[in-house]
Amino acid sequence: MSIQVNNLTKSYGRQKALASINFKTQSNHIIGFLGPNGAGKSTTMKILAGILPFDQGECTINGINIKLDPLKAKKRIGYLPENNPLYQEMYLQEILAFEARLHQIPNSLHRIQEVISLTGLSTEQHKKASQLSKGYRQRVGIAMAIIHDPQILILDEPTSGLDPNQILEIRTLIKTLSTNKTVLLSTHIMQEVEALCDEIIVLHKGIVKDHFLKSEAAVKFPNQNMEEIFVELTKN
Repeated sequence: MSIQVNNLTKSYGRQKALASINFKTQSNHIIGFLGPNGAGKSTTMKILAGILPFDQGECTINGINIKLDPLKAKKRIGYLPENNPLYQEMYLQEILAFEARLHQIPNSLHRIQEVISLTGLSTEQHKKASQLSKGYRQRVGIAMAIIHDPQILILDEPTSGLDPNQILEIRTLIKTLSTNKTVLLSTHIMQEVEALCDEIIVLHKGIVKDHFLKSEAAVKFPNQNMEEIFVELTKN
């Protein structure tokens, strides 16, 4: 259950967002996808989720080429964008039922209850999206992303704007989900990388600056914490 990117290039007019980037993730890892604002993280994630076209290169999800077989690839992907879009006047169960229909999930009522329980939404399941706190709205977004049990989960800053308790709860949920999924996670919180990630990719100005296992960090970057490593790789 891996993601592979080869010579991926994307430009917005004259602005090159991604300059022929390459990486391959390992299976069932949480991959920290790091970089300053404007590095190209969200662009890459949207491309991998199959919602943004790219100029050149190749992206595969578990060996499935996104460009050649987009529907098959998308069935294996769950995506939570940075700005979590929810239907504010719909009840939580309605949102998940709608998402289940889109994915043509058999026995959807059972799967909806399973996902509600997994994401810790049981006490909130009879509320509208507009009545939920931001932490619970993020949980709904994750529930929508996993309703079809994808093998790859792409999460764009899932803890942004949450309070410390909510952050810890979402981290625990992500850790639970990673037992049978590969999770690509973008974040600006280096403590989150330390707490969650098995693998780290650092992107800067549309270029992969480094890609390493967190277990190798102490040898590769002696006497440096994750924040110092990030600054070193993105200072120029």
